[in-house]
Amino acid sequence: MRAGITCLIADDHPAVVDSVSRYLAAHGVTMVEGASESEEALAKIEELKPDIALIDLNMPGFGGVEVIRRTRKSSPGTSSIVYTGHAATPTVNEALDAGARGLVLKGAPLPDLVRAVEVVSGGSVYIDALLGAGLAMRRTSEGAELSAREREILRLISEGFTNEEIGKQLFISPETVRTHVRRAIAKLGARSRTQAVATAIRRELIA
Repeated sequence: MRAGITCLIADDHPAVVDSVSRYLAAHGVTMVEGASESEEALAKIEELKPDIALIDLNMPGFGGVEVIRRTRKSSPGTSSIVYTGHAATPTVNEALDAGARGLVLKGAPLPDLVRAVEVVSGGSVYIDALLGAGLAMRRTSEGAELSAREREILRLISEGFTNEEIGKQLFISPETVRTHVRRAIAKLGARSRTQAVATAIRRELIA
């Protein structure tokens, strides 16, 4: 675990907040605060600017998806991880569209949550295997395959590189990178680059 990762957990179940906070703290994560409803969660994220926000989608108030969406604007250095007991694909898709970088089911072993925090704080994407299986079924056209270059670019995105950095590595322009990303998103039936990466990982198109 990278030293110095800070994390806030937003969930309306005190037992979840307590048990998860204790476990993550025992594994090197600095827990800065907990929140039980949407407005409180967003206010604390804006004030404390944690590296990671663990967000339940069904919190009281305007809900977890909106917290993720607003966090992306008000605290861009904070990466949101959905921590949910529900695997409903439409809601998960909304969270990804809003800017979530990770998805973990509450039924998953707690070591998986530690791994998710570690992966996302490092700039990559983490998708729970059960949630990813549902995402991987979303396709727009039968037989559409990613090109080698599209797979390469998605792999680099999963490692946290920007379009500009990818362009420099591959000796192509950032606009060409964006074109490949758009094509990959369409082929995978995704609605964002994060969804495209998640689906490609689950379908084992990228390592």
